[in-house]
This record gives sequence, structure tokens and C-alpha cells, in this order.
Amino acid sequence: MVRVGDSTMETWRGDITTLEVDAIVNAANSSLLGGGGVDGAIHAAAGPELLEECRALGGCPTGEARITAGYQLPAAHVIHTVGPIYPRLSPERAAELLASCYTNSLDLAAEQGLASVAFSAISTGVYGYPLGEATAIAVATTRAWLEAHPEQRMRVVFCCFDARTLAAYEAELAHAAIN
Repeated sequence: MVRVGDSTMETWRGDITTLEVDAIVNAANSSLLGGGGVDGAIHAAAGPELLEECRALGGCPTGEARITAGYQLPAAHVIHTVGPIYPRLSPERAAELLASCYTNSLDLAAEQGLASVAFSAISTGVYGYPLGEATAIAVATTRAWLEAHPEQRMRVVFCCFDARTLAAYEAELAHAAIN
């Protein structure tokens, strides 16, 4: 765990749909209508009401975020963010959009008065973002947001589905702790 003022960043390995936090962040596609990977798992666990609410949102552009209820999830809310498809963009543009996913998700959480948020590893699955680069952006962007919003007192969890992702986030948090 890394402390940033009164806020924390930490890792957790497991299924994001089981986390008891105020909001989980879904690595969604731009339609917000479900898909594979974590997106499909979240939609399945939340139940059909999530799909109904997402339909009403009309999609979400890359780098932005939308919030819905969590329905049958332990989390009260789902923040849906659309990460960049890495091979389709310049590395600079992909990094900018990925950072926007974290910033916009944290902004939504703060607007809703939420105190705990769990992120999946956005864009690192089928969207092809290299894990090490994505992890560095996730941690640096989150830390910068927490430093800029000391009044929020936010617990941020980086949810890691497998050992490889967990190791990447733990290494990045260890680096953040000494810098």
C-alpha cells in the first residue's frame, strides 16, 4: 500500500466483481453494452439491469467515463471507461487517452462522494496495451490525481486478475513509494 496524503493506493488479486468498494471501474467498450473479459464478467455479475442503464447512456468515447448503479454487485456503482486500443494509435496518444480514463473515473467518483474505487487493468487485455507501460500510467496518473485532490480521502485498489498483473502493479507501487 502507498499512502498519498490521507488517501491510499493498493493492489488486490482476484475477481473485481466480488470487491466490496463504492465503485468498480469497468474496462468497457465504447457501446457500454458488454463484451468479453472484465466487461462481460461485470455485466454478468451485475444482472440485466446494468445493460438497461448502459443502453440509456448512449455509449462512451475513448478516454471518458460514465457511472451506473452496481445492481447485484457488492459495489454500489460501476464506472465504465473506454481505454485506447493500443496498436491503432501513436504511443503518445494512447498514453494520453489511458491517463484520461483514470482521471475521468476518479473525477466521477469524487463527484458522487465515493471513498473507494477499484480499477481493472484498463486496456491491457484484448486492447493490447503493454502491461508495464499501462501500469506506470495508471499509478502515476492516480497518484497525481490524489495529490491534486487531498480533500477526497480516496482508497484506490488496483484489482489484478492474475499473478503477472499483480507483480507489475506491486513493482510500480513500490517505485511510487520511494519517489
